[in-house]
Amino acid sequence: MKKFALSLAATFLMSGSVFAAECIAPANPGGGWDFTCRQVARILQEIGLEKDLVQVTNLAGAGGGVAYTRVVAERNTDSNLIVAASSATTTRLAQNAFAGMTADQVRWLGTIGGDPGVIVVAKDSPFQTINDLVEAVKADPSKVVFAGGSAVGGFDHLKVLMMLNRAGFTDARKVKYIGLDGGADAITQTVGGFAQAMTGDISEIQGFLRSGDVRALAVLSEDRVAGFDDIPTAREQGLDMVAMNWRGFYVPKGISDAEFARWTDALSKVAESEQWQKVMADNGLAPYTLIGDDFEAWVAANIAEIQGISREIGIIQ
Repeated sequence: MKKFALSLAATFLMSGSVFAAECIAPANPGGGWDFTCRQVARILQEIGLEKDLVQVTNLAGAGGGVAYTRVVAERNTDSNLIVAASSATTTRLAQNAFAGMTADQVRWLGTIGGDPGVIVVAKDSPFQTINDLVEAVKADPSKVVFAGGSAVGGFDHLKVLMMLNRAGFTDARKVKYIGLDGGADAITQTVGGFAQAMTGDISEIQGFLRSGDVRALAVLSEDRVAGFDDIPTAREQGLDMVAMNWRGFYVPKGISDAEFARWTDALSKVAESEQWQKVMADNGLAPYTLIGDDFEAWVAANIAEIQGISREIGIIQ
């Protein structure tokens, strides 16, 4: 009977049949998770994978923790459910911010785009390349202050620490970082000379880049970003660092492999669609596609790296 059920599910998948679904956005309407749910919900219907519009449910609280706990405790076998996630989700899980919840209590479906990280300096800064900045930190970390729009231990902070770690600077406690309330405040600190560099996402500071108030030393994406083609990637400059505020999903742990495959197939089709390409272009996102097993392996490695750095700087024990 079990083999028959799996066979039937596989036939259902290959036939391209539609299925009912719900997407939980773990925040109030208007934020990034809500945006991800609503755009993917619309595209699933437009490309014929969903007959009716996917229901979007906003379930805010604890930076995504309320939704995560609800899925684990109450909807562990719901095969028609996906939940929006991002770099903030895995960072909080790595730092034990979800009241004992762990990343292995769900299945990580995939990411299909992201907001590229960027390192910028004031327009008159002496640093011309990302390597200039890294070497300055290595020479005397007390003289280089980074500003970012997240708190100490947040993703903007971690981007810098991971970048420096990969460049061979491993004393994370010596890196000076100012956590501010958003990218605009971090830019102000950098332009004013209170910080030597700013770490953020390209979408939140694109206006400052275009106005010439700051210069970008590197974009932390796999390839150069359309519209900002003059900004080299860190990889181009010999620093193997990609840091994207990715947009993706997880699903309940208890669904079957066939049900998981149904979702990976659907998300792959969304990622390849003309509709999603337009969404990315219109909203400053860059391609960043990891789906199924590849994404689950990436999440495990990412969480391990964040935990290591977070222990070093005292965020977790």
